[in-house]
Amino acid sequence: MRTRIAFLAALLAPGLLLADPPMTTLRIEVKTLKERPIERASVVLDFVEGRSIAKFGKKIRTHWETRTNQEGVAKLPAIPQGKIRISVIAKGFQTFGQVFEVNEEEKTIEIKMNPPQSQYSVHQ
Repeated sequence: MRTRIAFLAALLAPGLLLADPPMTTLRIEVKTLKERPIERASVVLDFVEGRSIAKFGKKIRTHWETRTNQEGVAKLPAIPQGKIRISVIAKGFQTFGQVFEVNEEEKTIEIKMNPPQSQYSVHQ
C-alpha cells in the first residue's frame, strides 16, 4: 500500500511543480517625445527570468516579435509574469531596450523613442 501511495505521489509531484504560472495581458505603446504614435515599429520581447523552459516535453515560447499599428500600439498574447526585456526598433529613432518586471494581470508599457543623434566626426 505504501509503495502504491509513493508511486502516485511521484507521478503527481512534477505536475504540481509545473503548474501554469500567473499570466499577464501586455500592451506596449510606442510614442515620440511629443506624444505622437510611431507606427510600424518593431517590438521584440524576450524573457529574462521567471519562466520555465519545458513543460512535459512541450517547447514553451520565450520570444515574441511584432509591429505597432497606426496608433503606435503592439498587443501581445497572454504571457507569464516575470522579468522581460523589450527592444524597439523604429526608422528615424534610436533603438530602445529595457528590462521590465511584469506582475499584474494587465499591464500597459509606454515607451518614448528618442530622435537620432547627430553624427560625430573628427574632421569638422
